[in-house]
Amino acid sequence: MAPAQSPQTQPTAVLEVTGLRIERTGTRILDDVHWRVARGEHWTVLGANGSGKTSLLSALTGYLMPTAGEISVLGRRFGHADWRDLRRHIGLVSSSVRQLMADAEPALETVVSGKYAMIDYWGKVTAADRARALRLLRQIECADLADRPWLYLSQGERQRVLIGRALMARPRLLILDEPCAGLDPAAREHFLQFLEQLGRRPQAPTLVLVTHHVEEIMPVFTHALILRAGRVLAAGAKGATLTSARLSAAFDANVRLRRTTDRYQLDVRDTVRRVI
Repeated sequence: MAPAQSPQTQPTAVLEVTGLRIERTGTRILDDVHWRVARGEHWTVLGANGSGKTSLLSALTGYLMPTAGEISVLGRRFGHADWRDLRRHIGLVSSSVRQLMADAEPALETVVSGKYAMIDYWGKVTAADRARALRLLRQIECADLADRPWLYLSQGERQRVLIGRALMARPRLLILDEPCAGLDPAAREHFLQFLEQLGRRPQAPTLVLVTHHVEEIMPVFTHALILRAGRVLAAGAKGATLTSARLSAAFDANVRLRRTTDRYQLDVRDTVRRVI
């Protein structure tokens, strides 16, 4: 057996969570969460509703104060760094951001706003910002949407534009919180193929995909974190972590995980209650 890596030889951590606990009004939302994301890894976070996925993301982005434990993002520790400034280096694509966009804002301005972590961009678009936003729109296959208002973008187009917005700030970490919610099957697959290409680009940001659906775990994702009732059920390399038994426990159902070529599928047999 190969010797364990020493702290000096481990890859640099993009994100590190140690003993994280979050309690509110006597309810323990997250309990003793340990999680480390190294540079070069792309993670998916799985769990049922109420498992703590949203609370974990809120803690990582500084919107939810931990009760105990430590969080370090991009080498900066929560409570010892300005999280408002750090958010500029963390791209976030979520339904909460999507719902805040102004109906009349053109896609190009939405992308530009990401550089300044601003919603409903009101500044003057500089020539340099415009040029970079147009390059990003081309990269996300939305160049023809530059002048189209948010109101008239499809759900799939909105998700791509939000990724362009997140990339505008050149983030080192890109968090995607259920980005396929609301997409029809064709739009979802098109979007997932785009994510696959994005994650394989040179200098791509570290990706963290939060989802309920194993079908959305593209080959580019290397690791998986499974949450259950606010605790880590399993975490590690994707192939070893994702099993039928663990997903049955995570979703309180008798499920079978199947792998076809390089994608996953989950078959639900019947509902059961399990005790871990």
